Amino acid sequence: MFLTKLQPEEKEAFLELAYLMATIDGKFSVFENPIIVKYQKEMDLEDYTIKGLAIDDILKVFKDEHSKHIALIEILRLVYSDGIVHENEQKSITLIKEYFGFDANKYATFKDWIVGIKEFANYPKHE
Repeated sequence: MFLTKLQPEEKEAFLELAYLMATIDGKFSVFENPIIVKYQKEMDLEDYTIKGLAIDDILKVFKDEHSKHIALIEILRLVYSDGIVHENEQKSITLIKEYFGFDANKYATFKDWIVGIKEFANYPKHE
């Protein structure tokens, strides 16, 4: 949704983070894979090769608040895509939240918004 607003180095870092989060529970789910592909297209990084960077190296690329907000929102979108937040995903989200300096209220607002969007997208369509 917002990834085009990131700087080029942030886009690559975000893709690294998204891949890390998608595989942190030991599997690359059928829900997460299409989102990663959408991220690559949105950022014009279809040919990018994942380097497998450490999370600390990834997170330090995001320097301003706007970029940090985008990264967290999009990662929450990925994590909640399959409806299950695994323990390792939750630990990583907590690490990201703390590294970026987000308080519990800001995080809860982002999470609630993402969950609400997912629920809205699943509403039956009326004709």
